[in-house]
Amino acid sequence: MGLREAALWGTLLLLLGPSRLAEARGGLLRRRRAVEPGCGELRGVEPILDNNTYQCVFDDFSGTVSLSWVGDSTGVILVLTTFKLPLLFVSFKQSKLYRSEDYGKTFRDITKLINHTFIRTELGMAIGPENSGKVILTGDMPVPGGSHGGKIFRSSDYAKNFAQTDLPFQPQSQVIYHPQNSDNLLVLSTESSLWMSRNFGEKWEEIHKAVCLAKWGPNTTIFFTTYLNASCKTDLGFLELKKTSDFGKSFKTIGNKIYSFGLGGRFLFTSVVTEKGNTRRIHVSTDQGETWNMAQLPSVGQEQFFSILAANEDMVFMHVDDPGDTGCGTIYTSDDRGLIYSKSLERHLYTGIGSETDFTNVTSLRGVYITSVLSEDRSIQSVITFDQGGEWLPLRMPVNTKCNSTAKNKEECSLYIYALYGISLNHNVPMLPLSEPNVVGIVIAHGSVGDAISMVSPDVYISDDGGYTWTWVLEGPHHYAILDSGGIIVAIEHSLEPINVIKFSTDEGQCWHKYTFSKEPIYFTGLASEPGARSMNVSLWGYRDSVLPRKWVSYTIDFSHLLSRNCEDDDYTIWLAHSSEPGSRTDGCVLGYKEQYLRLRKSSVCQNGRDYVTMKQPSVCPCTLEDYLCDFGYFRPENQSVCMEQPELKGHDLEFCLYGRQELLTTSGYRKIPGDKCSGGKSPSREVTDLKRKCTSNLLTPSQLSAASSSAPIFLAVAGVMLLTIIAGVLIIKKYVCGGRFLVHRYSVLQQHAEANGVEGVEALDAASPANKGGYHDDSDEDLLE
Repeated sequence: MGLREAALWGTLLLLLGPSRLAEARGGLLRRRRAVEPGCGELRGVEPILDNNTYQCVFDDFSGTVSLSWVGDSTGVILVLTTFKLPLLFVSFKQSKLYRSEDYGKTFRDITKLINHTFIRTELGMAIGPENSGKVILTGDMPVPGGSHGGKIFRSSDYAKNFAQTDLPFQPQSQVIYHPQNSDNLLVLSTESSLWMSRNFGEKWEEIHKAVCLAKWGPNTTIFFTTYLNASCKTDLGFLELKKTSDFGKSFKTIGNKIYSFGLGGRFLFTSVVTEKGNTRRIHVSTDQGETWNMAQLPSVGQEQFFSILAANEDMVFMHVDDPGDTGCGTIYTSDDRGLIYSKSLERHLYTGIGSETDFTNVTSLRGVYITSVLSEDRSIQSVITFDQGGEWLPLRMPVNTKCNSTAKNKEECSLYIYALYGISLNHNVPMLPLSEPNVVGIVIAHGSVGDAISMVSPDVYISDDGGYTWTWVLEGPHHYAILDSGGIIVAIEHSLEPINVIKFSTDEGQCWHKYTFSKEPIYFTGLASEPGARSMNVSLWGYRDSVLPRKWVSYTIDFSHLLSRNCEDDDYTIWLAHSSEPGSRTDGCVLGYKEQYLRLRKSSVCQNGRDYVTMKQPSVCPCTLEDYLCDFGYFRPENQSVCMEQPELKGHDLEFCLYGRQELLTTSGYRKIPGDKCSGGKSPSREVTDLKRKCTSNLLTPSQLSAASSSAPIFLAVAGVMLLTIIAGVLIIKKYVCGGRFLVHRYSVLQQHAEANGVEGVEALDAASPANKGGYHDDSDEDLLE
């Protein structure tokens, strides 16, 4: 415990008294903090915010606007506008680049720094990791008959200056930064060559030809697949997986007959085509491809797919599609080696329509995930897990709502949360669920209350305890953002009509205040705030309709002067996470330990500040069955805590191949959840016996792996491709995953089609617009990989 945290806990001892503090430490404080009745008006809102609202009008008529934050807490924003007008034989193209260093309050046109070059927006603005200050923009492809190489513009001083570099190749993909050293870059060319730079793009070296996909690995390692014949597409399933650990001076082939590969946490995955050619199997390595093991999962046919839903250093969530066009499948969770998988959730909704799933990681509370299931009657409900997939439950119906009119069974009403699947059905849902790691317990989402998903227009709901309970807060769909680590929540109504009012709350959505930011309404297209939810500034983007061509306009509102007082010790209170049984010794115990947090009181109107750090005090819990997943061959029926043996495996010995040895699993049906820290208490028996028989897969690199594969009674096969995807839902995210380190660059897009009539062609701010995928994408498996 740090000095500041210790001092604050000591202050709370003085405020609460010894008995109350002991009560809090024992977990007796209720899960939900008290909600103060009544909503008083904040004084001086209009004049304070009027003096701290900044308008910017962009003097161009571009159809697309892209925004990117450069660094953390720097205030630097880049805005790239692009305009295309196709003519008879050529097309007119124009880009403009603007820079702000005060969180969007003012912008300066810096187009001349890139020589008025048209920038390829499909490759995005490549922002360097952490606070490197590096930016790379890729220029337009050359005209026929001109230079065959491309050009990039590089900046290492937060876009104050740019240097143009001519390339000996044409980029096909966005530049990939090394996670730890932003001078080291990778990029694929349009001729399928892999190029590398070790001096931030000043000089480039071709390190290998015929490359399909490349990724940075730990340290200086680079993994990539190559084709042998015509192309990546024609050689799909016969690719070679290679690696280099000395920047291309030497290479080692670590796998063949590869369909694809992915990195997730400390795991390297490969999808390998079997001899029959109609199935693929997943192999897993934890030593950078030196040795491989086959993942123990159900068989999957050609018409099925699988997807990694989430992965970290401890475990993997995987969806395996059910046979036939069912629209659902099963979620499996792995052990800490990524090899042995157990059933976590059956009938998990995952359609073939754009490969949409509602699977969402609630980052504001550990162990919490939300997704949807498809019932036997084809209705769809939301479910939530608080223990990393150990048990799934329906979301509770908010206490301040009623079951909607479409519900068939009013007694079985629950909350449905709209995520990717709801949006794919063209529901009026402008945003995905939102949570932030530094805003403990807060989840904001669109939802409807009924016995299943409905066509009723969704409202906005907030949970302040990580999803245990929910409260209706706003009628109709809204755009929303979290500021000041939860001190302020802002919302804008999602409407086709012009708007000029923003709503905000200083008590986690209990009371809402309105502010008119402009006398003249605008057609609103997006809400933008700095990633990380620490900023006090929010920008509203849109345009005004007029006879003349539309111009982009932004309003940036600084709330720091409204919350002028810095929060003090007595503004915080103790909150026990995951509390569901006040008074019980194990109340709040999840994944083997409980955590008490210091959280801002709802009644405190003050500023957390950029230096705010979430303070918590963990304590280890005794082990119970809740600390165990169902072991390989077992599953938990819905709404039950007891693990039962899978019917199809009854009477079979549970044998599998690990590290080249045939092993026998003797289990009572439970294995400890990866990352669980419980101690003592219940400890179900589990034993793995070495059967002293060699077993290796002959699917990967025959020169390394022998063909002495033993015949096990359980035939397990897996198809498809694995890649770490933290649904991230879909905050616009470009993830570079290396050795378990997650570096997230956010690249938000505001888009207005120049040819649109009225507002129908205007797209809202996309909080999750991935960079354009290059190369081949034949089926859902390959798309899921990238």
